[in-house]
Amino acid sequence: MKKSISRLFSLFNNKPKWGLVFLPTILLGIFFYLVTFNNMYSKTYDIERFNRAKETIRSPITIEDEIETDRIMRETVLSVSDRYSVVDEITEEQTNYIDEIFDAIKTIASEEEAKKEDEDDADPLTNEEIVFQLNEMLSSDITDKVDDVLFMQLIQLNDEEREKGEKVFIKTVKNILESGVRVENIDSAKEELHNTIKYASLDDDVKEVLNNLISFAIIENSFYDVEKTMEARRTAASKIEPVVIQSGDIIVREGQIITNELYEDLKLVGLLNKEKSIYPGIGLGIFIFLMLSLIGYELNRLYQRNNLDSGKVLAIMFISVLTVAMMKIVSYYYDPLNQLYLLVPIATGVLLLKILIYERLSIIMAVIFAILGSILFNGQIPSSLNMEAFAYFLFFQLAGILFLSNVRDRLIIVNVAFGMALVNVMMILMFIFLSFEKFELKQVMIHSSYGAGAAILAAVLTIGILPFFETGLGILSDGKLLSLANPNQELIRKILTEAPGTYHHSVMVANLSESACEAIGANGLLARVGSYYHDIGKTVQPHYFIENQIGMRNPHDFISPKDSAEIIISHVTCGTEMLKEHNLPQEIIDICQQHHGTSLVEYFYRTEVNNNPDKEIDKADFRYPGPKPMTKEAGVISICDSVEAAVRSLQEPSPEKITEIIDAIINAKLTDGQLDYTPLTLEELHIIRNTVLEALKGIFHSRIEYPAEEEK
Repeated sequence: MKKSISRLFSLFNNKPKWGLVFLPTILLGIFFYLVTFNNMYSKTYDIERFNRAKETIRSPITIEDEIETDRIMRETVLSVSDRYSVVDEITEEQTNYIDEIFDAIKTIASEEEAKKEDEDDADPLTNEEIVFQLNEMLSSDITDKVDDVLFMQLIQLNDEEREKGEKVFIKTVKNILESGVRVENIDSAKEELHNTIKYASLDDDVKEVLNNLISFAIIENSFYDVEKTMEARRTAASKIEPVVIQSGDIIVREGQIITNELYEDLKLVGLLNKEKSIYPGIGLGIFIFLMLSLIGYELNRLYQRNNLDSGKVLAIMFISVLTVAMMKIVSYYYDPLNQLYLLVPIATGVLLLKILIYERLSIIMAVIFAILGSILFNGQIPSSLNMEAFAYFLFFQLAGILFLSNVRDRLIIVNVAFGMALVNVMMILMFIFLSFEKFELKQVMIHSSYGAGAAILAAVLTIGILPFFETGLGILSDGKLLSLANPNQELIRKILTEAPGTYHHSVMVANLSESACEAIGANGLLARVGSYYHDIGKTVQPHYFIENQIGMRNPHDFISPKDSAEIIISHVTCGTEMLKEHNLPQEIIDICQQHHGTSLVEYFYRTEVNNNPDKEIDKADFRYPGPKPMTKEAGVISICDSVEAAVRSLQEPSPEKITEIIDAIINAKLTDGQLDYTPLTLEELHIIRNTVLEALKGIFHSRIEYPAEEEK
């Protein structure tokens, strides 16, 4: 295992820019593409007609079934009945003819009645004469179609009964004609009139006469209307909705026989094609490329800030692979009904990224993981995304990032779990209430338990996996730094017991460095812990350092300045070796190695020059081996280390003297080029200067001198 990890480290470190930025991005892109490929490509089937389906098959696309649409439209148009128009003139004409017959008979009957009242000697008209007179009075359209016998029968009826029959007859005829009488229903119309007369309260003689008049009264008055018929068919056709097979619709269920219709549907949506289209692959590639652009940009940003190493790169890759792999495994058991994506502890990845690297990257990866989740849980329906899964995963992860406010306290992850659980349950309730579907309390409880369980599982996995990244990949997290700052650490106890003056000096430097780093936005915790260990090499020969010389003569008085300089310089190399032996993080080792840079041990150099005025002294023998500080934290510790030692040597430190010393030390380091390789700006140096000055003023403030008790 260790050999494999070391090979990975060497792979990334051989070509820094390529290995730390481009190669990880490309590898992640290949992994993302392979994992999501099946979800964007539709599976094809080798199916024959009239066989049973071995599995349930869903449509991968949304497409219109034009053949089915045309069939439904054709059937709908043909089902529209012909439209007819009633000719009102014919209706009015027929009712007028009937009125004319009855009015003429009334007129003749009135004349005959008048003759009787006048006691005229003229003989009354015979029935034949009355019929003859009717033929002269009525229009030819009536006399040509109505038999004289019928006229004779009407004349012979009682006037009162005839009037009753007239009302019933005319009213019924008018209603029937207004409803429209066509050729095909003329017999039914006559039958309707016949039934009306049959059940009317009339004498049988009247009914017989009226029945004989039916053939004349009921005629065709409703005719086929081409324009209305075509308009009705066009209206019906316009209301036909296209038959669309929606993406995700079940075409064939498991065990169902493949009919010709189902076979054509499978063919229509492209599930029977033997050759796959390359276009979905191209689209997926573009999608993955856009996501990788964000990852590559962030990795390059970290690289330019000297905040990216092989351990962090491997951590990003492992976390990404782990998170996506979890979603992929669960997606195999996912179904739109079980909603298993709610159980995925996707927030584990972003919590680890925030703790191990930094918050901005975790937010970007949260968006990317949510997008990949929407692809993986699309039910293997190409060209579709599960937007519910995307929203759930996104808010789940952002909640974790938001609630994880203090990464130095690991117990806060427990509070983060409760916060994420609350957000998850709220998201689930939102989905349920917005679905407009009936839901059961049992279903709500099950899905809510999924969300709460995913949050708790994410917190547990974060706590459990974190030590692997801290130890296995050598990533220096805040939690690791806090453990290294424990006074019970072996090396810290070694300084405390063997070099107490150095320990006090280290604590003072730690306080100053942490304040200064936090003021400029650097890692204050790293500066504090680095300060604790930066002088660990002094424990080899502690009495050769002035802070540990309590009640004893300075041993440097008995050796040459060059030997003294070698002993002073050796505390850097010895400290570096001790830190490596105890497997401390590289960042701590670098601070120990760089905190003096290549500066000159000036006191012993000047002493050597004064002792040998005629001899040329090589400054290289009196310089620290370096390298110079490379990070902001190392540069700050370099300044604070020198300032603390110089201020502590003052007999009566005053604000003016402290200010002079700080300015002199910073100017000297700038002039000597000791800060050339640090990313510190002049503005940040000014902030460091003011921060350290305020801190030292608070430490070395003036005190009241209490008067001694007068001797009696």
